[in-house]
Amino acid sequence: MKTGGQLIVDALEANGTDRIFCVPGESYLAVLDALHDSPIRTIVCRQEGGAAMMADCQGRLTGKPGICFVTRGPGATNASAGIHIAMQDSIPAILFIGQVASHAKEREAFQEVDYKRFFGDIAKWVVEIDDAARIPELVTRAFAVATSGRPGPVVISLPEDMLTSLVDAPAALPHTPVETRPGGAELDALEKLLGKAKRPFVILGGTRWDEEAVARMRTIAEAWSLPVGCSFRRQMLFDHLHPNYAGDVGIGINPKLATAIKQADLVLLIGGRMGEMPSSDYTLLKSPYPDQTLVHVHADAGELGRVYRPTLAINASPSAFVEAFAKRKPASAPAWADETPKHHAAYLDWSTPPETGPGPVQMGPIMNYLEKVLPDDAIFTNGAGNYATWVHRFHRFRRFATQGAPTSGSMGYGTPAAVAAKALHPDRTVIAFAGDGCFLMNGQEFATAVQYDLPIIVIVINNGIYGTIRMHQERDYPGRVVATDLKNPDFAALARAYGGHGETVENTADFAPAFERARASGKPAIVEIRLDPEAITPTRTMTQIRDKS
Repeated sequence: MKTGGQLIVDALEANGTDRIFCVPGESYLAVLDALHDSPIRTIVCRQEGGAAMMADCQGRLTGKPGICFVTRGPGATNASAGIHIAMQDSIPAILFIGQVASHAKEREAFQEVDYKRFFGDIAKWVVEIDDAARIPELVTRAFAVATSGRPGPVVISLPEDMLTSLVDAPAALPHTPVETRPGGAELDALEKLLGKAKRPFVILGGTRWDEEAVARMRTIAEAWSLPVGCSFRRQMLFDHLHPNYAGDVGIGINPKLATAIKQADLVLLIGGRMGEMPSSDYTLLKSPYPDQTLVHVHADAGELGRVYRPTLAINASPSAFVEAFAKRKPASAPAWADETPKHHAAYLDWSTPPETGPGPVQMGPIMNYLEKVLPDDAIFTNGAGNYATWVHRFHRFRRFATQGAPTSGSMGYGTPAAVAAKALHPDRTVIAFAGDGCFLMNGQEFATAVQYDLPIIVIVINNGIYGTIRMHQERDYPGRVVATDLKNPDFAALARAYGGHGETVENTADFAPAFERARASGKPAIVEIRLDPEAITPTRTMTQIRDKS
């Protein structure tokens, strides 16, 4: 006989869980008690949104569900931001929520929420466990749902009395991974389409990749001389210094790359959905009928034909597809082989940062410095805002599992994601980029980094405004500024108050020594860069945007 709380932990252990992220609550004390004697590492966070984002980053970097526990009502609603990210980004995650006791349900009891209704549109599956004896079945099913087809978040509601009830239940067994593989006929059809093509282009996206799959994709690109782009914030899927890499596909795209995709006669889309942002508002590939011949490879049949009508649909995970197609070789040298290096040259030119800009701090030289001193396996995380352009465009990702950034454009992601990444890879350098507005969305998770001795480095780009919104405001309503100014704390002093290391950069030359002191401190660190708000993009000032010049 075991309690429901013990059965939850047993099911997590059976499914390979090594850590959870949580904010404690009395509604699931029975689970916390069971964790006391478990090898699962419990990381206590400061706000449920940050905890859910940590679980998302764990799932993003490993392909296995990140696990988050929160309490009912306010705890669950706070966590919804991370669940929305995981859903839009196709990230496997499981959120466990303590729920009111069974006798109080449907009475609007203390902090009661109907989670099936609340999370119905932003989670892949929502379930409430009423009978503790079904915990092994339903938790294992949650792992299967979160990782199969198009991955996504699962929400499990846990009534308080169910967790304390004693039941006789079967031991939990691990879930069975579900793989979708391409058929021989589909691979033959793809070969024929490539044989007829003159200007093919490959776009990599989505999840269900791993390091081996990324290596196989590189082999395919080399064998077929294919130009390869990575969709928005999926840049860790291809080495940016590989001669076949053509750049990132989506918001802020290199105009030359956009032209190349629009003029391609065959687009091979592997793993991605090609949503609004990576498709540049459905202009690179027109919906529902693209101008290009489209071959769409996706693990979830429901995504094939959902937005675009493909010429050839291949229902396969990216890893299974590249494993199969890597065995195919072109019969002769591809006709487009001489054009592929030109795409890479255009990318190198586009990703070289400017040396100058308004104000005493120049972000271009700072990015150049980071590119020189950081190892290839350094992990970059960020949230949303114009500041992220400096990473998005100018950092050259070299390896898989080095990027934690929400394709959903959610602010506040970078700091909690960095905490999760450092907990997962304590031997690797982890850099979080954040704007001043973005950092203060979940900046309290810097305390979590301090508590668990996780020496992340948070680079806070402080320009005193909600930059992206101000830019759009100045463009659409010039001179009518409202609700976009910020008065910020001294971020370096804030880092020290938390028990970390703090640095302030007010001139370009200050950055390198400040960064090295932060790295040498061995503590979680904040390096605040005080950036002129005129430096709103790498190529245009705020004044130019306001004046439309």
